[in-house]
Amino acid sequence: MIKNQEDELLVFLDILPAAVHKRLDMIGTDGLIEVVLDYGRYAEARYLDRIERMHDILVTEDDIEFIVKALGEFGEDNRAGIERTIHRISCIRNRKGKVIGLTCRVGRALQGTIDLIDDIVRSGKSILMLGKPGIGKTTKLREVARVLADEVERRVVIVDTSNEIAGDGDVPHPAIGSSRRMQVLSPSDQYRVMIEAVENHMPEVIVIDEIGTDLEASASRTIAERGVQLVGTAHGQTLENLLLNPTLSDLVGGVQVVTLSDDEAKRRGTQKTILERKAPPTFDVVVEILDYDRLAVHMDVSKTVDLILKGVTPRPQIRSRTATGINIDNSSAIEKQTNSSDVQRELLEDIPGLKERQLDTKKSKKSSRSVDNEKQGRAVKKEWRIYAFGVNQSRIERAMLESDIAGEVTDDFHNADAVLIIRTTYQRRPSKLKELDKSVPVLVVKSNSYGQILHAVENLSKMPTKGANGGEGAIEEVLAVVNKVLDTGRYQDLAPQDMKVRKMQFQVIKSHGLDAVAMGTGAGRFLRIYPA
Repeated sequence: MIKNQEDELLVFLDILPAAVHKRLDMIGTDGLIEVVLDYGRYAEARYLDRIERMHDILVTEDDIEFIVKALGEFGEDNRAGIERTIHRISCIRNRKGKVIGLTCRVGRALQGTIDLIDDIVRSGKSILMLGKPGIGKTTKLREVARVLADEVERRVVIVDTSNEIAGDGDVPHPAIGSSRRMQVLSPSDQYRVMIEAVENHMPEVIVIDEIGTDLEASASRTIAERGVQLVGTAHGQTLENLLLNPTLSDLVGGVQVVTLSDDEAKRRGTQKTILERKAPPTFDVVVEILDYDRLAVHMDVSKTVDLILKGVTPRPQIRSRTATGINIDNSSAIEKQTNSSDVQRELLEDIPGLKERQLDTKKSKKSSRSVDNEKQGRAVKKEWRIYAFGVNQSRIERAMLESDIAGEVTDDFHNADAVLIIRTTYQRRPSKLKELDKSVPVLVVKSNSYGQILHAVENLSKMPTKGANGGEGAIEEVLAVVNKVLDTGRYQDLAPQDMKVRKMQFQVIKSHGLDAVAMGTGAGRFLRIYPA
C-alpha cells in the first residue's frame, strides 16, 4: 500500500535502471520533473531549475527493456503508468514499433496549488486552463477535482484519458478525493466518454484534461449547455492562440465573418467585412498559467474575445503568489506573444476567398482614385522604393496594395526611399545601415508576420519625405535620438518643435517600435522618447 509522496517517489525510482536510481539518490530528487532515457544516449534528469546529464551512464536496450517489462503495455497514446501512482511514462518507438526512448515523468499530488483561483473554482463557473507543457495544468486539475468533491461536496466526474489525473490501475489515486473517475479505452473515444459521463452519472462537475479535437470541443459545449460546470485544459498558451486555432476556437465562442451595409460600416467606422464572436463561449473564465506562481485570468471570456476581434489588446487580471500572500492586480496588462490586431488580421487571412475580394476592392478603389486625381489636377502620391532587410518581399507587396501605397520592393539598397528590417537584425546595427542616407526612414518590425508588415507599410504613408514641411533637420534629429534610445535603453528628449513637425517625428518613433509623450507647453513643447 502506497501511503505518501515519499513512497510514491520510491516506486518511481524502482522502475529505473539501478545506475540511474543510484545517481538520483546522490544528486537528490527535490524538484525532479522527469527522467529521459533514449537508447544509445546518456541518461538525463530534468529538474525545475536545471538539467543533470549523466555522462557516464549510456542507455542500453536492456535498460529500456527493464522499464517496459515493469510497466506492461503502453496505450494507443504511447503512455503508461504505475498502478496506484500518478507517475507517467511515455515512449518513443522506431519505425518497426520497438520502444527506443522513454520520458519518465514524476507525478506529485500537491494541495494548495489552486489557491490563486480558489474563489473562481468554488463559484461554479466553467474554467479553461492554458499553459505550456510541464507548467502544472494537470496538477491543478487534480486539486480542483478534490476541492469540489470533498470541500464543496459536488458530484465530480473525471474523464481520465491517459490515467494521468487519477493514476494507473482500477483504484483511483487518493489525490482526487471522492471524485469518480471514468477511464478512456482509446484517446479517440474521449468525446464519447465525456457525453456518457453526463448522460449516465448525473455529475455537477466534469474535469477533462487536454481538449484537442473538434469532437471534444463540441462535446464540451454540449456539457456546458446542460448546466454542468466544466473544468479543463487545452493546447495553447494564450486566449489569442486559441482564437487562431480553428479546431478549438469554439471553446471561447468561435469567430464568424459579418458583412455590413455601407451605412452600418460608416456608422461603426469600420470596414464592411468584420469579425464577430459566433456564439456564447463554452467556458466562462480562461486562466493562462504564466509560471508556477503567476496567472493571467480573463474573468469575462465573452468580453475579452469581443475586444480581440475589434483589435483591442485585452487586460487580464494578474494573480500572483508572493511572500505576503496572494496579490490580485486588475490594472496591469501582461506582455503578449501576439498583438490583438495581428490576431484579427490572421483570422481574416484564413477565410477562403476573402483576401482576393479585398485585394480586388483595393485595386478598383486605387484605380478610381487615380482617375479622380488626374481629373482634379492633384499631384499623384509619391512612389516608394522599399528595400526588404530580411523581411518577406511578397508580404510587403501585398501590404502596399492593401494600403494603397504606390511603388515597389527594390533590390537597390542605396536608392531606396525606405527600409523595412526585422527588430533583432536592427538591434545588431548592421554596418550596411550606416551607408544609408539619414533622411531615409527605417521601419522596424518585430517579426515577419503579415500583420506587423502591414502596420509598418501603413505608417509609411504618414512618414515625411525629405524636406517635407521644412522638418528635414528635425527628422534627422529624431533618427539619431531613436538610435540612442535603442542603444542605452533610457528615455531621451528631442528639441522643441511645432505641432506639424512633432507629428512627423512621432510617426518615425512609432515605426521603430518605440513610444513618445509630448512634454512642456507652448513653443517649448517637445517629445520624450521611451524605450520599448
